[in-house]
Amino acid sequence: MTDRHLDHLVHAVPDLLKGVEDFAARTGVRPVRGGSHPGGTANYLVRFGPDAYLEIIGPDPESEVRPRAFGLETLTEPRLAAWAVHPRDLDKTVELARERGYDPGDVQPLSRRTPSGELLEWRLTRREEPAAVRPVPFLIDWGSTTHPAATDLPLVGLVSFAAVHPDPGALRRDLAALDVTLDVTEGPEPALRAVIDTPLGHVTLS
Repeated sequence: MTDRHLDHLVHAVPDLLKGVEDFAARTGVRPVRGGSHPGGTANYLVRFGPDAYLEIIGPDPESEVRPRAFGLETLTEPRLAAWAVHPRDLDKTVELARERGYDPGDVQPLSRRTPSGELLEWRLTRREEPAAVRPVPFLIDWGSTTHPAATDLPLVGLVSFAAVHPDPGALRRDLAALDVTLDVTEGPEPALRAVIDTPLGHVTLS
């Protein structure tokens, strides 16, 4: 991915606690609670290595806010909904992508607190679009915040990651605007697919 490093994959689930239990049963790895977000979501995490991780995200059981992020408002089955890359210079990457014909969206600050009370702050690009699966990554910059994957999270391996799209050429053009490469095959609708290595063998998330 040149200087665009994979930051994390987003696995959206309609019921967060059930989704975590299902993941643990399939993989033999129990995700660790990350924290709650202001928009009514919460997450659990496992890492792929020192600088990339998998986020399991769903409605926060402790919040009355109905989340809309990653299609959670209407989600009925778990799905790999999105992914993020970490460029060296977030603002410059956004500017360059727009010059190349793809708008990653505006850069916005976000934050959450860990269960221990530590405040994590980051900036990311956000597009207002109805798509439930987003095969083009959003961009993220953690600034001075410790990257989640640099903490003591359970470890799994990322064997492969790819996308399906009805117009592979169009998707590749959008990816190229971000200087990102990804295996893309043609299919009836956009989808993401990851194969992870776990104590119980290879597990596919899609």
